[in-house]
Amino acid sequence: MPTPTKGARLGGSPAHEKQMLANLAVSLFEHRSITTTVTKAKRLRPYAERLITHAKKGDLAARRRVVAEISASNATNQGVVHELFTVIAPAMAERPGGYTRITKIGNRKGDNAPMAVIELVMEPVSPKQKVVRDAEAATAAAAPAEDTAAEETEQVDEVAAETADAPDAEASDDAAAETPADTETDEAAAEAAAEDGDPEAEK
Repeated sequence: MPTPTKGARLGGSPAHEKQMLANLAVSLFEHRSITTTVTKAKRLRPYAERLITHAKKGDLAARRRVVAEISASNATNQGVVHELFTVIAPAMAERPGGYTRITKIGNRKGDNAPMAVIELVMEPVSPKQKVVRDAEAATAAAAPAEDTAAEETEQVDEVAAETADAPDAEASDDAAAETPADTETDEAAAEAAAEDGDPEAEK
């Protein structure tokens, strides 16, 4: 058994409530805006938006489902279904949701019931919203790439630092290797001069 909708029922029976919602939806699609009580407007919103979502699919199965929802026997309702699929649904193509808007207008004079206007949001989606959405997607996609580039840069810096330290060590080793050889050469020259009888060498 489906979970009952929270809140008071609009009609005396579930069938009556369903018929009331269907009639309200037909009036909304026909006139684009209707004035009703806040309770009815809040109950109508998900019902009408679900029908618009089906209409956006545009296939035969969706059309049959919408026709079954809002009374196939009524010729006026069938004309509204045609308008829903050919006019309203294409206007909502770029809008991901939020097809209706509820505006409270105060209380009714007779019984002081809170009233509201529920209307279709037919305005095109703002280009700014699309640009912001694209920018957010690009930022999310660029974040992993930046992390990868930073890691590669760190690795290159480490390799460069190791390469820069390596010649200094080799130079130190060469200097250390050359020092004993030079010392031996100087001693050999001094001995040769002493054998030749060079007085300066003896000193």
